[in-house]
Amino acid sequence: MSADGNSGLQLRSLIKKSGELEISLVNVPTKEPSADEVVVRIEATPINPSDLGLLTGAADMTTAKASGTRDAPVITAKVGEAGMRAMAGRLDESMPVGNEGAGVVIRTGSSQAAKALMGKTVAIIGGAMYAQYRTIAAADCLVLPEGTTPAEGASCFVNPLTSLGMVETMRREGHKALVHTAAASNLGQMLNKICLKDDIGLVNIVRSPQQAEILRKIGAKYVVDSASPTFMADLTNALSETGATLAFDAIGGGRLAGQILTCMEAAIGRNAKVYSRYGSNVHKQVYIYGGLDTSPTELTRTFGMTWGIGGWLLFQFLQKIGPDAMKLRQRVVAELRTTFASHYTKVVSLREALQPSEIAVYAKRATGEKYLINPNKG
Repeated sequence: MSADGNSGLQLRSLIKKSGELEISLVNVPTKEPSADEVVVRIEATPINPSDLGLLTGAADMTTAKASGTRDAPVITAKVGEAGMRAMAGRLDESMPVGNEGAGVVIRTGSSQAAKALMGKTVAIIGGAMYAQYRTIAAADCLVLPEGTTPAEGASCFVNPLTSLGMVETMRREGHKALVHTAAASNLGQMLNKICLKDDIGLVNIVRSPQQAEILRKIGAKYVVDSASPTFMADLTNALSETGATLAFDAIGGGRLAGQILTCMEAAIGRNAKVYSRYGSNVHKQVYIYGGLDTSPTELTRTFGMTWGIGGWLLFQFLQKIGPDAMKLRQRVVAELRTTFASHYTKVVSLREALQPSEIAVYAKRATGEKYLINPNKG
C-alpha cells in the first residue's frame, strides 16, 4: 500500500483450468479519477453469501490449503468436475471480489459533484470492494449521515435493498403477506423490522430453536422450525393466519420450496367452498434468491395448478423499478441505525480474511457468523 493511496492491496479469486481455486492478495495501482469520479479508502466491506459465491466459487473448501507468506498469503482448494462445469465462464480469470462497502473519499475528479464528496464518508456498491482503494463514479456514492461510521454503512445496499425489494415485490404482484426462509439471518432480521413497522404479515422459517429465539426477541409473531416434527402443520397454520401466498427462499435446494407451496394450498383450502381437482385458483409463488443448499430443488406436486417458482435477483429488480429504487435507498439512509442496522461477529483485515481458520467460519454461511473486512485495518 502506498501512503498516498496511489496503489493498494486487492483480494482476487481465480479458478484455474487445472481444477484449482486460488485466492490471493495483489498490489494494484489505484485508477486516477476522471472528472466525475472519486477515490474511496475502503474501511468496511461485508462478506455476504453473494460474495462467497464469487470468492470461493464451486470449490470444496474442506480441501483448502494455505501457502505464500504472511504479507502475501495464498489459499488454494480443489474444484470438482461438476463445479468446473458450473465455473466454465470464469476459468483462468483473476477476479476482484466484494459487492458493497463504505469508506472515506480521499481524492476526487474535477467536477463539482465529485469535489463535493471530498472527505465524506460514503457507502458504495459496484464490485471489487475487497480492496484498500476503489475509484468509482461520484453518482454511485451514497453519502452517509454525519457521524455514521463506515462499519455502520458498509451493508446498506445488499441486505437492506433486498429486504425492501421483497416487500415491494409483494405489493406489486398483489400479495398481502410474505414467507421467508433462513429467516434469522441479518437480512431476515431486517425484513422482520420492516414488516413489523409496515404492519405486514411475515412467516419466518428457521432451522433450529436457537434461530427461532433470535427472531422472537425482536418481535416476530410467526416463526416455524423446519426441523420440527410438526413443521408442516405449524407452517399451514401460520399461512392460514397471515394469508401469505408469496415466499422468498434463501435455501434453493431440497424439498422446502415445494413444502411451502403445499402448505399454502392447504391453508387456502381451509376456506374453499367447492372442491376442484385442479386445486385453488389463488396464485402461489416462491422466489429462490439464494443457494444455501446447492442440491436439486425437489417438488412433490400437491399444490394444484396455480403456482410459480422462479429466481429473484436484487440488481435485476432495481433495474426493473427504475427511479423508484431511489425511494428505497432514501429509506435505508433514514433508518440505518434502526431497521437496517447490521451486526458482525468479527472484523478482519484482508490478510486475516485469507487465514484458513477464518475461512472455515465465514464460508459456512451460518446464521450469526457475519464477517466484516476492513481492508485498511493495521
